Amino acid sequence: MLSMLAKLLKALNSESAPGQIALAFSLALIVALTPLMSVHNALIVLLAFILRINLSAFFLGVAAFSLLAWFIDPYAARLGESLLANPALVDTWQAMYQNDFWRMTAFNHSLVLGGLIIGLLAAVPVFVLSKVLINLYRHRLLAWFNKLKIAQVLKASKFYNLYKSIAE
Repeated sequence: MLSMLAKLLKALNSESAPGQIALAFSLALIVALTPLMSVHNALIVLLAFILRINLSAFFLGVAAFSLLAWFIDPYAARLGESLLANPALVDTWQAMYQNDFWRMTAFNHSLVLGGLIIGLLAAVPVFVLSKVLINLYRHRLLAWFNKLKIAQVLKASKFYNLYKSIAE
């Protein structure tokens, strides 16, 4: 876990595009808000490996957003239940359930459907916010932090040596 955090810090401090790290956080949000063993999560993880995103940010994002999911799950289940019980959508759900692909996606579970809807809706704001925060971190906070005495003490620590060994 320490090496993954060091890799994330390396990515934050590098010249890599902030969009790559922000996309990793957005995809991690969708994975974390839904049950782990679902078809869409397998597709998102495959997409994370195919696209050029920071995998350390993705996996740390899944861990962090999973903690957030404990608080969001009751609301996601209610949202999914209300969508599944909506009289205007019942025919659509029944038609989809007759298809093997849609049955395999487990959309008929309220938590899967609600978590996926919340995750998809929140992915764009998380992407934009992450990108803005990464840029703020790089342009303001990092320069200020490097001037502090504590930064010079931290640079002499084992964590910084681990960070430097990964950075090279």
